[in-house]
Amino acid sequence: MATQRDYYEILGVDRGTDDETLKRAYRKMAMKFHPDRNSGDREAEIQFKEAAEAYEVLSDSNKRERYDHFGHAGLRGTSTHDPGDIFSMFDDVFGEALGGSRRSNRGRTQRGYDLETQTEISLEEVASGVEREINFTRQDVCDTCTGTGGKPGTDPVACVTCAGAGQVQQAGFGGMFRMVTTCPACRGARQSYAQKCTACHGTGRCPKKRQLTIKIPPGVHDGQAVRIAGEGEPGSNANGQWGDLHVVVRVPAHELFVRDGDDLIMKMPISFTQAALGATVPIPTLGGRHELIIARGTQHGEVVRVPDQGLANLRSRRRGSLLVVLQIEIPKKLTENQKQLLQDFSETENRDVMPQSHGFWEKMKSYLN
Repeated sequence: MATQRDYYEILGVDRGTDDETLKRAYRKMAMKFHPDRNSGDREAEIQFKEAAEAYEVLSDSNKRERYDHFGHAGLRGTSTHDPGDIFSMFDDVFGEALGGSRRSNRGRTQRGYDLETQTEISLEEVASGVEREINFTRQDVCDTCTGTGGKPGTDPVACVTCAGAGQVQQAGFGGMFRMVTTCPACRGARQSYAQKCTACHGTGRCPKKRQLTIKIPPGVHDGQAVRIAGEGEPGSNANGQWGDLHVVVRVPAHELFVRDGDDLIMKMPISFTQAALGATVPIPTLGGRHELIIARGTQHGEVVRVPDQGLANLRSRRRGSLLVVLQIEIPKKLTENQKQLLQDFSETENRDVMPQSHGFWEKMKSYLN
């Protein structure tokens, strides 16, 4: 019996990953191994099928739960995908990024492929929003032949591969069914050129470097993507819709602040005397210096909320808070004078007026008597 690969391993994600990360991983795999891009490549066809099957299971909460508990055995008796319409779920993930529904492709132009790149910004830039210069390379329309793929000055003829139909049938996935795809020779244009363009070798596309300045809004989260419409690859012909560019934003860990939604958390050590007597101390925020008031009798672990010093909500633009967790530090070394002062102080302590310790010792009485 053939060994089935783990679905999480196929998509390159961890167990417990969220739906958005799962969809992004599947999109990347599907675009890489799609038959339109890998004509005649049997290994790519297998990986394309595996990715589709893995995503169909893991994107279904019921199937995913059974798979997580019982593995592949938990899916026996259920259909992992419909071989008669394997592209149907692509429309949910890509829209028409892979050419739309294969059931009604005749006479339609294919939308260009989406592209994905990454950029990194700091937490300070998340707070204010920032502009970033993005450099990437895409398959663009050939300048020499203007995307036709033919030698300039020559006329096209009916495509020999598809006989002018714009589509071809291929045996899919072990011969279980036949898959109708865009003709790899003419890319659905129904015609081709006997003499190919020497610049693009008849593909109509050439790699071009592209530079953009994009705006990243305040409040963006690590792993979220900014979509730049029309900056992906061109469609199948001059009238085809261009794909989009997805810029995934990465935010490295900050040395002081930890993000919790729109709030920021900072742990700050204070002395015993500051906690007991109260104090006003300067603290940093992403917006600058702030004077923090520490109340008298502050306990270890108490949280002081500083409103409007967090991050802006991506939709409402309302700012979160800065949560300062106060941690009382006990000195490990004391001078003789400090020891004497603390001993004198201990003789004046009245534990009965300390709420936490008083309650604790009241509970302990029944065990000590």
